[in-house]
Amino acid sequence: MVAGAQLTVTDKRRAARHPVDFKAIAEHRTLGDVHLHIVNVSAQGFMAQGGEALERGERLNLRLPVIGRIEAHLIWSHEDRSGFQFERIIRLDDFLKLVDNLQPNPRLRPRR
Repeated sequence: MVAGAQLTVTDKRRAARHPVDFKAIAEHRTLGDVHLHIVNVSAQGFMAQGGEALERGERLNLRLPVIGRIEAHLIWSHEDRSGFQFERIIRLDDFLKLVDNLQPNPRLRPRR
């Protein structure tokens, strides 16, 4: 048996990230509800602050505006920050709508 997440999305940590301030409740298979504070997002994943002590490769299901339900895998964690990769890449048009929804400051939204 192979340990860790088996992701189909390639590692794109250099992808453009957009600052957001979004509190979400994700579902974990054994911990139940996990509270996340998402501080930046890209089409491939997000970074959260605080939250539970999760192990690398663990999966969460969360619901995001515009996108709906999506699974994310923990890629890294350091102190109170953690980086998650989505199970799939979000389409550009949906991603732009997501950022508009999560980022109330128009100056911090991506230019079109």
